[in-house]
Amino acid sequence: MKITILAVGKLKEAYFAGAVKEYSKRLGRYCRLEVIEVMDERTAENASGREEDLVRQREGERLKKYIKEGAYVISLAIEGQQHSSEDFAQKLHMLGLHGKSHIIFIIGGSIGLAPEILKDSDELLSFSKMTFPHQLMRVVLLEQIYRAYRIIHGEPYHK
Repeated sequence: MKITILAVGKLKEAYFAGAVKEYSKRLGRYCRLEVIEVMDERTAENASGREEDLVRQREGERLKKYIKEGAYVISLAIEGQQHSSEDFAQKLHMLGLHGKSHIIFIIGGSIGLAPEILKDSDELLSFSKMTFPHQLMRVVLLEQIYRAYRIIHGEPYHK
């Protein structure tokens, strides 16, 4: 299976980049992983709703260029469905069994994803009702994908 992480913005902190590198290496046993970063838009601290809509739209246009036909698209969104690690593993396993050989996870920028990206996604996924930095979410997502593969293969993982 191919897993693509499509993310707005670059990782700036070395500790996040190190964690992404480590989980990418670990996932090499289970899937083909690709991480694609698209440029984020600068958002003023006191941006109006209209300005934020334009930022999301521009970032959404950049993301769309990398969404492949036939891929199963899961966007991270606070309003998405929450899963236990076991349920998430089962979801990934079932997607593979049903012929979905490419899954794209989309992580938005600091003000979220464009409405058209959310609307066109096959599924919305939430890790919590809390808000997290999008750079940290990349690490959390990779860790959960790694954990899911460990569960799928009956390998030990920390509960």
